[in-house]
Amino acid sequence: MKFAIALFSASHAPSSRRALRFAQAALAGGHEIVRLFFYQDGVHSASNNVIPPQDELDLSAEWRAFIQAHQLDGVVCIAAALRRGVLNEEEARRYGRSAANLEAPWELSGLGQLHEAAQTADRLLCFGGP
Repeated sequence: MKFAIALFSASHAPSSRRALRFAQAALAGGHEIVRLFFYQDGVHSASNNVIPPQDELDLSAEWRAFIQAHQLDGVVCIAAALRRGVLNEEEARRYGRSAANLEAPWELSGLGQLHEAAQTADRLLCFGGP
């Protein structure tokens, strides 16, 4: 089965961990993940500036390692990212900001990527959100 996964909550939220564990289990079960889409507060999972307390799991690092290890498509909604200060080098330059906090394997893109993933996948699973 082909899954598209959308994450709406920040990396410290329980739903972020559930999404990651589901994605890991899906691949271990022989399924495919066509895209991971990070939206709303989920864009914080892609930020290099998220520093969890020492006694908590670093889910941002876990997501990054998972995406890299499996060569997955990790897309961060550009509108949600800009609103929350999650910028790659190009957007930091464009908006005159002093630093970027988003880098590979993440890709900034629009909601069209979520729509395309939903059309390509057999199932769209959403985690978190209001």
